[in-house]
Amino acid sequence: MDVTLLGTGAPAGLPRPDCPCAACAAAQGEDARAATALLVDGALLLDLTPGAAFAAARAGHSLSGVRQVLLSHPHDGPAVEVPAGLPQPGRVPDGRELALLTGHRVRAVALDAPGTGYAVTGPDGRRLLYVPPGGAPAGLEEPVEPYDLVLADVVGRPDALARLRAVGAAGPTTDVVAVHLDHDVPPGRELARRLAAAGARTVPDGTTLAVGSYEDVPDVPRRTLVLGGARSGKSVEAERRLEPFPDVLYVATGGSRNGDTEWAARVGAHRERRPGSWRTAETCDLVPLLKDEGPPLLVDCLSLWLTDAMDAVGAWDDEEWADGGERALRDRVRELTQAVRGTRRTLVAVSNEVGSGIVPATASGRRYRDELGRLNAAFAAECEQVLLVVAGQALVLRG
Repeated sequence: MDVTLLGTGAPAGLPRPDCPCAACAAAQGEDARAATALLVDGALLLDLTPGAAFAAARAGHSLSGVRQVLLSHPHDGPAVEVPAGLPQPGRVPDGRELALLTGHRVRAVALDAPGTGYAVTGPDGRRLLYVPPGGAPAGLEEPVEPYDLVLADVVGRPDALARLRAVGAAGPTTDVVAVHLDHDVPPGRELARRLAAAGARTVPDGTTLAVGSYEDVPDVPRRTLVLGGARSGKSVEAERRLEPFPDVLYVATGGSRNGDTEWAARVGAHRERRPGSWRTAETCDLVPLLKDEGPPLLVDCLSLWLTDAMDAVGAWDDEEWADGGERALRDRVRELTQAVRGTRRTLVAVSNEVGSGIVPATASGRRYRDELGRLNAAFAAECEQVLLVVAGQALVLRG
């Protein structure tokens, strides 16, 4: 079964008409996208969009063989004219299945938003799932056989991919292709980077995909370190990387700091930002978590872990530091990095980058800065991917 993507953009396309934003200004050439529409084996058209016949012709196909046109979501724009020879578009009721004379079977999938998803099984038994913009499958139950190809709004609804992964509908060999792309993310390298972190990718309009071919599925890094200064966006970047994965364990190393209202406000802001399905553990005991099997870990942050470790070894007192404190801290850091090396869990850790600022005025401040630099370097050495976030922009240092 082959799928030709006549368009991969949001319903308004990309760039949006008359939109002056930076993402729309950069959406040129391969990064310009028409509204998403799929042509399956030349016989089934999912979503009829303006210019579909011309888009098919540019991709080297004709719509003359289309036997069924299905719509997945309401169109807010002007009515789309049905090209001559095409059957009238329709929608399949949720849960119903439609059998085509071409051997394709189409099952309507219920969503948590207006619209209908479509699960298509080809004559060769290959399976794809197409989810309309802004929607996620509803009522999924375990276990589900993984689809060969998933086309969904990965940028706008990363939780849709998390739901599919939670029940096995999206597995390691599932080709996840992002469609309905809008101007929420700058196109080009930044879009490709964010999608790759989620195990997804995008392709230009007109691309034909062979369903069941997974050679281009991105490998998700097992271990990632996200560095950045204060309010740089490093925590947002780390959280975004794990939004498309289910059952994430968020490890908060800062504690609750009872009575500190400003800290409570920070913690509350972080909690509101995270998906409701994530669990939280407040602990600095990271080694047992890294050694255990389980869902992905997000550790925020190593800077506070270091503060706790330095408290434990008496690092703030020069005499204690010289009399075994420094050696004890080195042992703790070594134990942590060895656990990172051996972990089988997906791990995203956050840490502060403080070495580029003003030299601290106190000896203890300088000691902390130096030790954090050493910890970051040792931790980064065990990670497949290392990022530095500056002004909300992620720079890839490794991976």
